[in-house]
Amino acid sequence: MRTVAPRLSSRRTLGCCLLAALLALASLLLPGPARAADPAVASSPPDSTFFSTVGIDPGATVGAPAVGDDRNHGDLWPNCWSDDDNVYGAYGDGIGFGGDGDFADIGVAQISGTPGSLTGTSLVSGDRVGQVWSADHTRKPTGMACVDGTLYLAVQDLALDFNDAPAATIAKSTDHGRTWTWDHSAPMFGDGVFTTVMFLDYGKGYENAPDGYVYAYGLDHNWRDSFDDSVPDPVDLFLARVPRDQVMDRSAWQFASGTDAAGEPAWSSDIAKRTPVLHDDRHVYQDVYTAGRAKNMTVLSQGGIVYDKPLNRYLYTSWTEYTFEFYESPTPWGPWKRFDSKDFGGYPWTHTKHGGYGTTIPSKFISADGKSVWLQSNVCPCGGGIADQWAYTFSLRKMHLEPSVPTTPSNPQDPARNLAGEPGTTGIERATHFGRTAYYNDGDRAQNEDDWNDENKPLSWWGYTWPRQYTVDRVVYTTGNMFPDGGWFASAPRVQVRQNGTWHDATGLTSTPAYPTDASAGPHHTYTFDFDATAADGIRVIGAPGGTRTFTSIGELEVYDAGA
Repeated sequence: MRTVAPRLSSRRTLGCCLLAALLALASLLLPGPARAADPAVASSPPDSTFFSTVGIDPGATVGAPAVGDDRNHGDLWPNCWSDDDNVYGAYGDGIGFGGDGDFADIGVAQISGTPGSLTGTSLVSGDRVGQVWSADHTRKPTGMACVDGTLYLAVQDLALDFNDAPAATIAKSTDHGRTWTWDHSAPMFGDGVFTTVMFLDYGKGYENAPDGYVYAYGLDHNWRDSFDDSVPDPVDLFLARVPRDQVMDRSAWQFASGTDAAGEPAWSSDIAKRTPVLHDDRHVYQDVYTAGRAKNMTVLSQGGIVYDKPLNRYLYTSWTEYTFEFYESPTPWGPWKRFDSKDFGGYPWTHTKHGGYGTTIPSKFISADGKSVWLQSNVCPCGGGIADQWAYTFSLRKMHLEPSVPTTPSNPQDPARNLAGEPGTTGIERATHFGRTAYYNDGDRAQNEDDWNDENKPLSWWGYTWPRQYTVDRVVYTTGNMFPDGGWFASAPRVQVRQNGTWHDATGLTSTPAYPTDASAGPHHTYTFDFDATAADGIRVIGAPGGTRTFTSIGELEVYDAGA
């Protein structure tokens, strides 16, 4: 349902052992708490240092009833965890679960169990869930809240080309999603203001809420970048609250309208006085090689905001056509900071490597320590992401978050101890074409990964982050395959180390042998970069990518404290 980029054919075949025609993983921003300077940055929130490592599976692995049954169960899936221990979710453009089902533009389902043993049951769909207020629009779910045993569902009007969302309302269910009521006289929100409503997920039955309010976030004008610019692109995230027993009363809603000197929010009943709690007007994929591909997109979209109680952190999961975008905050109103971005590149995708839209973290699927979560997202076959309906359902992938803690290096000098094998090591890269981060940390220098993603990008990098500091003085980089249109660095690679959340060039850098900055750099040639010993909790090889399609390749990356 939710993409418009045309399906693209394979660009090259790399051999029987590789997945032909798989484009992608790329990131304008470094996964992890600090990123390289980026010309796409206009006005962006600060970098977060709250997490030391962030790991995200390259594709969905479980679902309800199952990922990969090739049926159009639906997309979007805003969800909440109710008092009966079930998750309730709302889908768009699908048949839901159970039997053959009737296709509907909107429906509600009950999801039981835990990842790996999920079951789904359709409850209600179509006109029994919401209504359309605007001509030439359809209805779509955007947010859901479970407050004790009552369910609230935000439903928006969405243009048939997905580029305009002029109205939204809230529906209520007191019987766990089987029947719904709402004000049939007028939408709760109109004129494109606060019309993508996403309720804050405060856990089972809203039990983790700190007060007597239900909180909801909103975007203006559209649910994601308006590809045809028919309305302004969303660059601001707004926040509202309403007493938990007055959610259906529009006059009881209050909107965050700034903060005082102590950082406490001011609230106003006048929606015109709202001020954003998060502003990010970056545009990603500004320059792509393939004509007709979605490009120059803003990064705030319909996703989800969840309170991770064990970490005492609020997480906003957003997305673009090709990327996931992640933000964190200590309070609902901020300060919000950006902690990661994951880029899945151009289409087509595969079952094992794909991004998606409608990104949420269901609170039921957050681990007891808050570090392991399941991320929900969807891929529509209509846009060319995946040829079948693998992730066109309630589909989940693993994500691991490791908070930063102060450490000091304790590793002894050892030229044979590859620090890439230390516990908690997480690969970081500008992109991965095939989603095989493990390939450059498995001891096999003859394998290949590259960061081709159909984008004319200024930088490529390959590296690692750790949950603790190590002393490092050597990186051994083995190239991957070379191709007619790229695979090498066009400038001499630098080594950067991460300290206190910031990347710095290593000093005293030498390369053995010298890196040639053209196709003669490989394939599968090894370069040893020695530099002044330093403490770091991250390291990377970085430089301008070469070739007519600006990408680099890798076979293996090793890190040592070698006494160099």
